[in-house]
Amino acid sequence: MRIDRRRVNMMRLVATVLIIICISTAQSVPIGTSGVMKQVEHLKNFQVIELRRYTIKKGEREHFAQYFESYFPEAFQQLGALAVGQFFEREKTDHFLWLRAFHDMDDRAKVNSTFYYGPLWKEHKATLNGILDDSDNVLLLRPVDPNRTIKVMPAVDPVGEPGGAHGIVVALIFAVKPNAVEQFAREAEATFAKYRAAGIEEVGLLCTLDAKNNFPQLPVRSDGPFLVWLGLMQDQRTLTDIFVPLNESSGRELQKSQLLTGATELIVLDPTKRSRLRWLPQ
Repeated sequence: MRIDRRRVNMMRLVATVLIIICISTAQSVPIGTSGVMKQVEHLKNFQVIELRRYTIKKGEREHFAQYFESYFPEAFQQLGALAVGQFFEREKTDHFLWLRAFHDMDDRAKVNSTFYYGPLWKEHKATLNGILDDSDNVLLLRPVDPNRTIKVMPAVDPVGEPGGAHGIVVALIFAVKPNAVEQFAREAEATFAKYRAAGIEEVGLLCTLDAKNNFPQLPVRSDGPFLVWLGLMQDQRTLTDIFVPLNESSGRELQKSQLLTGATELIVLDPTKRSRLRWLPQ
């Protein structure tokens, strides 16, 4: 059997090139990691969530969102926190709601201190505070299950999503008796399962974090505890035809719970242009 030496030499050359590429890649990326993996690590396991509801001066809400999204999301991300989502409340046209996530309480203190005493906020705080009426309506929360943290989506792609974020988010806020949050969460799970089965994506199940406010310059509410369920859906039809009827029937039953201290608050939210939390096309 004759050996084609030219073919053998070519195969050796190809093998050598592949080995060089592999060695080069291994040297540039630590074993077991990659740029993608590092990014995923940074964007998961947030155990501290702030649900922040701002009251904006009349007619200035769109301007506030523009300022906010122009300057702040990347600043928080660089510091290790994340603006998970920004929204306009439908029923209150002067309300802007956003969710900020930290890995833990120590990170919350460090990030807030660095940001609010840093140059970016110093430059823009007069503008933002000038159109803010109130920023103290804040719930300090944690995931009910530490292994089921709040949903974190990729940043809006300005090329692939030129129209910005779409979809509808709903927040159900339950006022619960002291020391009964986890029991009520188990009680409410059948209702939440109905929402999921109907096509509403659960993106967060949160409850009041019982911890001292370690950045008191930013007040948080102390009238809890609360359980907060967050759901995401595609469009108005899903909200009107599916979620609302389900919530009216199941919500009535859930409201009978002896573990609640008041009426449940439903907030319908429209994502702002750069909100991470949004409906992603399949």
